[in-house]
Amino acid sequence: MKRARTDLWINLMVAVAISVVINFSYLMLLFGEEHNEWRPRIPGRNIEYPGVAELSLSPDGHGYLVYAERDSVYVPSERIRWFRLEHGDRMEVDVNSPRREGGHYRLNRIYMLNGMAFDYNKFFNYPSRAYEIASQMLFYILLSFLLMTVVQRTIRRRHYNTRSVALACLGCVVIAVGGYLLAPYTDWHEGIIKLNFMRNDVIDAQLILKCSMATFVSILFAWVRLLISRQQDVEMQLEQLKNESLSSKYHMLMGQISPHFFFNSLNSLSMLVRDKQSDTALRYIDQLSYTFRYIIQNGQNTLIPLSEEMKFAEAYSYQYGIRYADKLFFDFKIEDRFSDWLLPALSLQPLIGNAVKHNTITKSKPLHVTIRTTENGWLEVINPIAPKLEAEPSTGIGLENLKNRWRLITGHEIEVINDGHTFTVRMPLQQPTK
Repeated sequence: MKRARTDLWINLMVAVAISVVINFSYLMLLFGEEHNEWRPRIPGRNIEYPGVAELSLSPDGHGYLVYAERDSVYVPSERIRWFRLEHGDRMEVDVNSPRREGGHYRLNRIYMLNGMAFDYNKFFNYPSRAYEIASQMLFYILLSFLLMTVVQRTIRRRHYNTRSVALACLGCVVIAVGGYLLAPYTDWHEGIIKLNFMRNDVIDAQLILKCSMATFVSILFAWVRLLISRQQDVEMQLEQLKNESLSSKYHMLMGQISPHFFFNSLNSLSMLVRDKQSDTALRYIDQLSYTFRYIIQNGQNTLIPLSEEMKFAEAYSYQYGIRYADKLFFDFKIEDRFSDWLLPALSLQPLIGNAVKHNTITKSKPLHVTIRTTENGWLEVINPIAPKLEAEPSTGIGLENLKNRWRLITGHEIEVINDGHTFTVRMPLQQPTK
């Protein structure tokens, strides 16, 4: 929650900065000279046409200012409508030079109309300059904030991969297009702020440039923030992994190399010696030494091939098999194609230990523990549930510690399924990199 609130405020401040940069020219107008008169924006060089001309209107709505000794001046139909000009009006104007050779001069500005100074303000309503700037600022703040939020939320929710990046980019494109259509613009004739899609011609190069800039900068900043955030997460995970490693070693030593475990192993060995089962005793010693050697050598490893972990599981389960002769059985069903796939070391030990510890094991109710791989590359440990009459105390540390180790080392979660009849733990194996 605290992190989300921090991201929100940072995104909002950056969105304000982006909006200020994009609307810098608007803001500069607040410190410049206010121009209360409308200035037509027609490309070309303005030329004064001295003298008075009479307006002649054609049936199609266009008009011409007719001069006695020079070329006539073209008056577009929209100018005639806007200024409510009529046939026979007399006016003094300046003009724009022809856009192409042989073309007509074009009306630019009216100075006098029928002997009176022409007042443009009578035809054009000006929205407040502050209102215009506020609408532009607010729009680009919202657009930038939304773009940054979409990028960060999409990638974080789906983890960092090609699909999440593609979805984030697609979402930004959709938002940018929608933002372009909803961008505010000033309708000088009606004196109000309208949305871009309400214009007759929605293609505006300047607006496209501004929306593209807001989109690019917003995505770039969100991307940089994600990279920094991921680096911080990795550092935190490494620190947490160190703590989990120390905890894991502690609980491993307490559980596997504790006097209880060691004395049980010695009792099983002494039983074999008393029964004069020398071959079995020698093998038991070999398996016991291998178990301790594996724990010592691989306790600090992060990932290990499944084939190595299964050798340990066989050695570890062999010792339980001797202790619970003809009452405890282990079924290993591992496909050869998964032998090189990886998993955190010592993942099977707590699962085997828990199965033996928490279930009744008798000749009438033998316990079968199955360790197998699935078609999609998961490792499963399955045992039936047969609770002891007097349950042994359990802290739950072993299974919880295993979950944390998998999450930190592989980035994936293990699945624990208890349907009341069987207890299953499913672990996704990691395909080795080539």
